Amino acid sequence: MSQVENQRRAKEGEGNAVPGVVLRLMPGRVRDALRQGFSRGLSGIEEIRIRRERPVQVCTKGHEGFLTEDGRLARWADRGMVISTEELMQIVRGLSQSSLYALEEELRRGYITLPGGHRVGLAGRAVVAGGRIQTQVDITGLNFRIAKPVVGVSRVLAPWLIDGLSMPASTLILSPPQCGKTTLLRDLAYHLSIGAWHPRVPPLKVAVVDERSELAGTFQGRHYHDLGPRTDVLDGCPKAEGMMMMVRSMSPEVLITDEVGGAADIAALMEAVGSGVVVLASAHAASLADAESRPALRPLLEGRLFRRYVVLSRRQGPMTVEGVFDEAGRRLKRDQAKAGTGRPGPVA
Repeated sequence: MSQVENQRRAKEGEGNAVPGVVLRLMPGRVRDALRQGFSRGLSGIEEIRIRRERPVQVCTKGHEGFLTEDGRLARWADRGMVISTEELMQIVRGLSQSSLYALEEELRRGYITLPGGHRVGLAGRAVVAGGRIQTQVDITGLNFRIAKPVVGVSRVLAPWLIDGLSMPASTLILSPPQCGKTTLLRDLAYHLSIGAWHPRVPPLKVAVVDERSELAGTFQGRHYHDLGPRTDVLDGCPKAEGMMMMVRSMSPEVLITDEVGGAADIAALMEAVGSGVVVLASAHAASLADAESRPALRPLLEGRLFRRYVVLSRRQGPMTVEGVFDEAGRRLKRDQAKAGTGRPGPVA
């Protein structure tokens, strides 16, 4: 791509740079620095981390550093451009459109969803009442997480996730944060819904319980991520309650939800599987052994609720498949593949 084209795309926040909805929220000098970086090829940005009176941190697919005035990523913090208190508040005002009261629920949960499914994590001072977080004030840190759909990644795993002749197996995806769990679930929803996941699997009715608005990227009623024509989305609802609502009201063949972990989530998962619905879910764990060591997840494994477990890492980049396992924890053969590429992955 020519330098002129790089500069044009950088100005609009296109391509592998930063979406315009995120770029417009940045203070002018941060926006200018990012555009300079884009014009010289900075790409693959996954996170932009803003902290009060601290340098801007940028995390890409294979690198991280502190943003300099001329758009480079420096290794050392003292070379990065420092965000002032007023600049941080400028971003917060942009997020809230000058009314923090309008974002009370988002502040309580600790994140804000933007158009396009991008998410802004917030860190500040929690206001607690009755043992529950009511909101956050005095915001000191923001983490812009850039959503990047990767179409087709789930099809690579299809041969290992087929249960019988024509249905996917109930599957739990395990990984630490930022390893591709949500991306994989999103792609599963889409391809199962359109009937293009595996030749033996017909199009299926899919229900998505999207408590954090990440799977569908819902903003003001619009789903910014295409989850397919046979998919229904319940947005912003607690997972445990939402799963039961969707099973009872939408008669799905497949139920998808993200980041389970609470006791109520586990009980709802058990009821959903018991009703005959295929469940595809994710949880935070670095391995099967790690999942077994967690009291909230142990009943799922001991009860053999899921027929398959997929363990992801970032060892060779996001969505590196460390292993696919059956309900007894046995590794399935030919499972060392990097989702989306078919290239050999690392041996666990």
